[in-house]
Amino acid sequence: MNIDNSFVFQLLAAILVLAGLIGVMLPVLPGLPLVFAGLLLSAWADGFQHVGAVRLTLLALLTLASLGIDFWAAAHGAKRVGASRTALIGATLGMLIGAFVFPPFGFFLGPFVGALAGELLHRRSLTQADLGAATRIGVGTWLGIALGVALKLAIAGLMLGLFASGWLFNH
Repeated sequence: MNIDNSFVFQLLAAILVLAGLIGVMLPVLPGLPLVFAGLLLSAWADGFQHVGAVRLTLLALLTLASLGIDFWAAAHGAKRVGASRTALIGATLGMLIGAFVFPPFGFFLGPFVGALAGELLHRRSLTQADLGAATRIGVGTWLGIALGVALKLAIAGLMLGLFASGWLFNH
């Protein structure tokens, strides 16, 4: 049984892309960097006949642009609802701790809890109004994370489209 090396590399590339797409939604995996690694491996296995340097550079730039989306989106969501600096720090710490302690759900729950705790620490009060404001800030943070996932899915779709167009139209 002789398996062509190109087939093995293409199969590995497909596995990397699929793992990356899962990682876009479950941040335990570095989603878009894995997608890029899979696409780069596929282009290499093909001898760069269909996808060349220009497309790969665009894919690399999209990957780099995506790296800060999770942190930006959570902070943006929290800021839009008036979060304090302490709540923003809490959201970031909650995201980091949650992603590692309770994967994959901790990534989504951690920023909410962190922002809520941070805002309550900032206000130093547990009145009903403060609890309501802190909850609103926690929800805003969570919505920001949902926005980040949507943006990363859009970037993943764009990356796959750019790559596929190279295969379809560059002969």
